[in-house]
Amino acid sequence: MNEIRKSEFFEKGKDGVGKILTPDDKKIDIVEFDDKKLCVVKSGMGYPAIYPMYETHFEPKAEAILMDLDGTSVHSESFWIWVIERTTARLLGDNNFKRETEDEPFISGHSVSEHLQYMIDKYAKGESLELARQYYFEIVNYEMDEILKGRGKQDAFTPAPNLKEFLTTVKKEGIKLGLVTSGLYEKAMPEIISAFKQLDMGDPVDFYDSIITAGQALRKGQTGTLGELEPKPHPWLYAETARVGLGIPFERRHKVIGIEDSSAGVVSIKLAGFSCVGISGGNIDKAGVGDMCDYRIDELMEILDIIM
Repeated sequence: MNEIRKSEFFEKGKDGVGKILTPDDKKIDIVEFDDKKLCVVKSGMGYPAIYPMYETHFEPKAEAILMDLDGTSVHSESFWIWVIERTTARLLGDNNFKRETEDEPFISGHSVSEHLQYMIDKYAKGESLELARQYYFEIVNYEMDEILKGRGKQDAFTPAPNLKEFLTTVKKEGIKLGLVTSGLYEKAMPEIISAFKQLDMGDPVDFYDSIITAGQALRKGQTGTLGELEPKPHPWLYAETARVGLGIPFERRHKVIGIEDSSAGVVSIKLAGFSCVGISGGNIDKAGVGDMCDYRIDELMEILDIIM
């Protein structure tokens, strides 16, 4: 974390502010007072938010595990980054467009609109987010259809190593499982369905105790659900999975642990009041939020030593 003097809403030395910290990706600011911490979640869409930061601790045995989808359960992040890149190329009318490596922390782990707005601001100034979303979903629908027909990117969705062994072990222990994703329903469900088919695990809806996505996409001619302004790093997806989906009250949050590979997901878990396990392979370190993780692991089976 990097110390700064001034945030959008706070300034060091004023109104009791002792310190302001921001990670390398500058997606949040952590504001420290003598008796509390607040987190300012910034927004590329113009709707920032301020949340309390709770002290988190975990006491085994776990009552519930909350798992991220992209990168944690299914390796698919490169596919979705590729879709963002192709959307930008279409906006620019340049099929040869390639993103820069430094863009990765800003186009993974957050909402589709946040990702697209970042690319517009950097590469396609003046283009509209609405047009970018239109192109994005056209590309997604086409690629998904191709994948389902066996003609698309066959390496798009790959189960994480030992996913089946981990999930079945947790199930046998009577621990509840929640799947949590910032992905919209239409992009998230084909991923986990594809992974479960590859692992011969049946229907994921029957397996998980709760699955919470960022909702349905809002497009002309159809309804949508709130999903583009409140996903990770906001706490609501993880909070809803635990409290509503699994029925675990806030007072028992010390019996819940979340698993993430993205910076946005780590922040989301912590703001929801849960301890966080950071798994290797994502953008946690690139974004500079590694210190927010309570535990670090390289693969899923290592979590069993933590949760039992």
